[in-house]
Amino acid sequence: MSDPHPAHPGRPPEREDKRTFLQKVAEFIHPGPDSREELIETLADAEDNDVIGAESRVMLERVIRMADMSARDVMVATPRMDLVNIDAPFEDLLHLVITTAHSRFPVYQGERDNIIGILMAKDLLKLQRAPELNIRALLRPAVFVPESKGLNDLLREFRGNRNHLAIVIDEFGRVAGLVTIEDVLEQIVGEIEDEFDIPEDNGDIFGLADRTYRVSGDTPVERVAEAFEVTLQGTDPDAQFDTIGGLIAHEMGHLPRRGEQVQLGGLQFVVLHAKGGSVRWFKVSRVDDTSADG
Repeated sequence: MSDPHPAHPGRPPEREDKRTFLQKVAEFIHPGPDSREELIETLADAEDNDVIGAESRVMLERVIRMADMSARDVMVATPRMDLVNIDAPFEDLLHLVITTAHSRFPVYQGERDNIIGILMAKDLLKLQRAPELNIRALLRPAVFVPESKGLNDLLREFRGNRNHLAIVIDEFGRVAGLVTIEDVLEQIVGEIEDEFDIPEDNGDIFGLADRTYRVSGDTPVERVAEAFEVTLQGTDPDAQFDTIGGLIAHEMGHLPRRGEQVQLGGLQFVVLHAKGGSVRWFKVSRVDDTSADG
């Protein structure tokens, strides 16, 4: 038997509305959010009503806000980039890898803006086993993105081409910084633990092969002073700090950035790793040893 009401040719079939009458009335009285801020408020209400958990609400809110963010907002700026000089001796390359503990390094030739590729730290093992290899043969292509690149698009590209690092270029074609997939993901899930994040019960002061030490930023000031047999007193005698990271940040007068350094109590503190406005790890050496090496 033929359909008494055939569908209009070329018109897609209408979807069946499975909402109940009460649902339709409720949506008419309480329409959905019309703006991003209203959507965020709706998520907060959902958390208050135990519809979603606090962590889910925070993550969803970060996803929404990330739509307005660009590579410029999360990149590591040029002055704080750890770069490899293609003409540097192997010993210098190895020292940089050990002290910074990164897995990928932009490589430049001549000027620091002239990025010619990316070096994987693990590839240096190939040079140790076969010194005749040319480091250029180990380089991987560098990916360049503009400062204005949206984080949503950047994350999609990271996933698509399986790159974990991109060089950020400003409007004049100069290197402005670098951004990693971890920098982007942290905007959604919060801080990601990495190789620097060693549990406190595993120790917070580590001796390195070059007579320096790696010290966790949350190590108590008293413990650092006792370990190095020094007195650690800031320029403000009335200020009291529980952690060495807090004391050093106060001495610097701003949130420490990677590569910055300060001398205190006969020790030199170099910021190795900073996240979320606090220092995770310092490289610490005695000022006398530093002077002798120079």
